Amino acid sequence: MNEYIQRVIDWIEEHLKDEFSLEGLASYMGYSPYYCSFKFHQATGISIRRYILLRRLYLSTEDLANNRKIIDIAFDYHYSSQEAYSRAFKTVFGVSPREFQVNQMPIQSFAKLTIRQGEDGCKMNISRETEVEQLKSRKRELFDKDVLNILNGQFMYEEFKNKKLMGDSDYAPFNEAMCVNATTTSIFDHAFIQTRAAGHNESEENYRNKVIEPLHNLFEKNYNYIVLWFGEDMFCQMNLLTILAYLEQSQYKGKVFLNSFREDEFKVSQIELALGSYYYVYEEVLVNHRKPTNEVLPVMYQAIDLFLELQTENNRVITYILKNKHLPTSELLKRLFEVFPTIGYGDLQYMELIDKTK
Repeated sequence: MNEYIQRVIDWIEEHLKDEFSLEGLASYMGYSPYYCSFKFHQATGISIRRYILLRRLYLSTEDLANNRKIIDIAFDYHYSSQEAYSRAFKTVFGVSPREFQVNQMPIQSFAKLTIRQGEDGCKMNISRETEVEQLKSRKRELFDKDVLNILNGQFMYEEFKNKKLMGDSDYAPFNEAMCVNATTTSIFDHAFIQTRAAGHNESEENYRNKVIEPLHNLFEKNYNYIVLWFGEDMFCQMNLLTILAYLEQSQYKGKVFLNSFREDEFKVSQIELALGSYYYVYEEVLVNHRKPTNEVLPVMYQAIDLFLELQTENNRVITYILKNKHLPTSELLKRLFEVFPTIGYGDLQYMELIDKTK
């Protein structure tokens, strides 16, 4: 079945700039349109038309970055008008094509799906050292002693610190998963620690040692620059939102840079962030599970949409698990990682969902 779905994906990819025909796909595959649609949704967690929409819009961002005319891009991807393309673009990314073209903001990637990649399927295309050297040539001041790099997770922190990738600057990991469990309006205080520890079924002491203590440089030192290293998936973006909200809560006055990247391809998109509204977004999204009223970066906008969807009872992950609950847990885990790369969940988060659903 994986081979069948991969053939469907390959056919779709070859025809992304053609007018889509489910009947044409079905004829090529030798099955009914209903069967093709059903099996695709079962294997990937989204509909064929949704997959095509996201792939076309994602690919169109390259055209925008190359300053092509928006109306030409719209017609290339079979939109009836520039207005129709712009509406679809803003629904997915939270900004208009023109805003994206002018400001070159980071977005969440939507790469071609590959079902059951081989061992070589997800290797990095570029080393961290090479990419960091390129950043250094553009922004040397971020490698000095008055800089704190906050990295998403212990593994990345240890690599950066041990190799001194950012020179003489300081390093700190954020070892959390803010996309799951309840949180509080105040960040990193006693109520926050109590709530988060309870959600993770940990003692407060263990939580402090794992999450709070590694951030001591953030609490105790003053920095002119803070550089945030967070991936573009939903898991990382909710962690990023929490750190940005804390910087506002603590009235940080220095400059903040985001180095956004994909986990499977360490290609960094760097942007300077202006603090001012992230605390309100944190409250709306992570505390109250509501859509934000303030504008955020497209990559965070996409992650918030996904986060809020996952709070619903019959979200796409739960539906996928229910449709595939006959599979052994190890096999189901592998498929969840393949099918939902933009979520960013780890084994623990998926195992909890599988246990609740099965």
